[in-house]
Amino acid sequence: MLATHLLRTTAVTAALLSFATMATAQTSEETAPAEETPAEVVSNYDATTVVARVGTTEITLGHVTLMASMLPEQYAQLPDEALFEGIVEQLIDQILLSEEAGEPASWSPQLQLRIENERRAVLARSSLEAVAEKPIEEREIQAAYNEAIGKIPAEKEFNASHILVETEEKALELMESLRAGGDFAETAKVESTGPSGPNGGSLGWFPAGAMVPEFDEVVTTMEPGAISDPVQTQFGWHVITLNETRDKPKPSLEETRGEFENQIRQQKVQEHIAALREAGDVENLSEDIPASAVRDTSIFAE
Repeated sequence: MLATHLLRTTAVTAALLSFATMATAQTSEETAPAEETPAEVVSNYDATTVVARVGTTEITLGHVTLMASMLPEQYAQLPDEALFEGIVEQLIDQILLSEEAGEPASWSPQLQLRIENERRAVLARSSLEAVAEKPIEEREIQAAYNEAIGKIPAEKEFNASHILVETEEKALELMESLRAGGDFAETAKVESTGPSGPNGGSLGWFPAGAMVPEFDEVVTTMEPGAISDPVQTQFGWHVITLNETRDKPKPSLEETRGEFENQIRQQKVQEHIAALREAGDVENLSEDIPASAVRDTSIFAE
């Protein structure tokens, strides 16, 4: 939102970072600090506690804490003392600079429009947060889960093993031996040239389409326990056995709860905006203006 962006502008963050870096450096360079009488620490404070004044304008702890919460994450690494003092100094500078801008009547058209935009952005964000932060009922989450996950068709997974060799003749020899009762895993350990050979040729669980097409076409049509005819792929010749199949487990409600909560909140926000538009007296006249006007800054020329 624009309000957050305002607090994150290069000028603000660069000034704060510069101040905090300087304060940290000064602290580290002090070898024999002069003795000072410790300032009295206020133990009872709230958002209205005044931390600084510029003329008759008060800066409260609420101002400081709010700005701290909206700064980029990098500032969370700064010492509390540097962050606190840096923000207070920044707010003092902002008050002085904003007072220099004068009264609204003296503002430029651009400044007036910018402030209008940013004021609306702050208020709009507050309104949307109030909607999004309303508690979500468990039945809503369950219904969203059932609607989305319940409609997902069961996906079959396959557990197979294979033996990879260089020639069709060798593959035919192994196929006949295995169909005659040979131990597949032991044969794979001895004969397979593939990386799964030492593991008895096991490929573990995989869904349809995970293997190269020639391999996939065979393994997905086999019966568990069967030994395939030799299958040629870009890697060589394979003899395959299908160990077992299963339906891929669907994600649980707890695994997807956060996703559905966000989905519901977004839906509520969109519904709220749609309701406001429906009830509001809205007249959009933008079609009467060329779209290129969005980049035409000459409209502000004196």
